[in-house]
Amino acid sequence: MGQQQLLLIILGIIIVGVAVVVGINLFTANAIEAKRNNVTNDLIHLASEAQRYYKTPVAMGGGSSKFTGWEIPEMLKTNANGSFSETVSENNVVIIGVGNEVVQGNDSVEVKITVLPDNFTVEIVH
Repeated sequence: MGQQQLLLIILGIIIVGVAVVVGINLFTANAIEAKRNNVTNDLIHLASEAQRYYKTPVAMGGGSSKFTGWEIPEMLKTNANGSFSETVSENNVVIIGVGNEVVQGNDSVEVKITVLPDNFTVEIVH
């Protein structure tokens, strides 16, 4: 009878250990996905700001059908979700958002958005 109880205790410990490991992995995956979604939302907001600049006349502080001259406002370059940088050309803007959630090793969450005058495309880098 003592051997059977010992085996049940060991089996219980193994099951609890596996459940804890699976729970930690699910929590980490959820945290990464949530951070990726937050960075993507920030990028979409910045994309709409760039499009607004594109459509605004020069006299009103815009680009008058050009992205040239647009930059991410200083207070939006870094926030609780990560940091953002832009590459501006006349016809498009590429904004890269790097989150502060590490995916693997030293790789952080990274999302890229390409902004055109009337649409944008989002690409998940990490």
